[in-house]
Amino acid sequence: MSEFWLISAPGDKENLQALERMNTVTSKSNLSYNTKFTIPDFKVGTLDSLVGLSDELGKVDIFAESLIKRMAQSVVEVMEDAKGKVQENLLANGADLTSFVTHFEWDMAKYPAKQPLVSIADTLAKQLAQIETDLKSRTAAYNALKTNLENLEKKSTGNLFTRTLSDIVSKEDFVLDSEYLITLLVIVPKPSYVQWQKTYESLSDMVVPRSTKLIAEDNECGLFTVTLFRKVIDDFKTKAKENKFTVREFYYDEKEIKREREEMTRLLSDRKQQYGPLLRWLKVNFSEAFIAWIHIKALRVFVESVLRYGLPVNFQAVLLQPHKKSSTKRLREVLNSVFRHLDEVGAASILDASVEIPGLQLSNQDYFPYVYFHIDLGLLD
Repeated sequence: MSEFWLISAPGDKENLQALERMNTVTSKSNLSYNTKFTIPDFKVGTLDSLVGLSDELGKVDIFAESLIKRMAQSVVEVMEDAKGKVQENLLANGADLTSFVTHFEWDMAKYPAKQPLVSIADTLAKQLAQIETDLKSRTAAYNALKTNLENLEKKSTGNLFTRTLSDIVSKEDFVLDSEYLITLLVIVPKPSYVQWQKTYESLSDMVVPRSTKLIAEDNECGLFTVTLFRKVIDDFKTKAKENKFTVREFYYDEKEIKREREEMTRLLSDRKQQYGPLLRWLKVNFSEAFIAWIHIKALRVFVESVLRYGLPVNFQAVLLQPHKKSSTKRLREVLNSVFRHLDEVGAASILDASVEIPGLQLSNQDYFPYVYFHIDLGLLD
């Protein structure tokens, strides 16, 4: 499973023994793979500042997770022709995400632990905000290009009633530069081919005999040319409609056709030029955002552990990776049992949802007697 539970318990002898019991039970029952999660000794500051920081980190955590999901989705969209290789591009510091999380080490160079916690959190938040700003501008430019290209490509597909005809017709299909004559394109249902051949010359006066030619077909219809005098265009269209023949509004313009083809070539070239740089940017900055997210998780564990267990700072963080989805309920029961002593009243509320604690709104789904955070990498699959 690509799901992790990041917990912490006080670091005194009793709770270290509780952690050992947890490791023993979860190992024997094949519930989870557990590793220590090392967090630096940060400057604590005041408890009031920690309370404010706790709220702020919660918001940044949600933002970071949302951002990396959007970046992962952008990689999927950019790599639409090679979706099987998407995971190869969703790495953190060159490692797969599971390995990075299970071997996490705080980056002292980028986020010095001697700085105040508020400063570290601010650095992380600003880094993520800048990545989001760049993501929006880069993907907007690429998506606009992609949309324009898709719109042009759609014109080259579909039936004869809607698709562009510039890649079907040629100059030789038309009478051009004539003061009196014009070539029209008429869509004829396949079952009506014989009727068309028999009647097109008589649909109006001044239709050039033997001037029709089939130049394209789709599953249901054919596209025919017919040449007639300009003065009878309206009359011919009316009579054609009465016979369920559709005159397609199209006039051959060599310059317009050339422009359309050049636009398609330009858009294809632009997309190819943007593809590589955008994918490289996404890879690099997905990694940066993901690394920042796990650092935020580490900060949250530290702040919540100090607020929950008090000073001096003394706690042990552990990363649990449940082995399978079906075992998570049992794993939760083991943790709640092992650490029930940390908060007897709170733990009781887990077992009895009817217990009310004055001034505290809890649910048996979201309260635990130990510090707990969830990391779900499956959301990036």
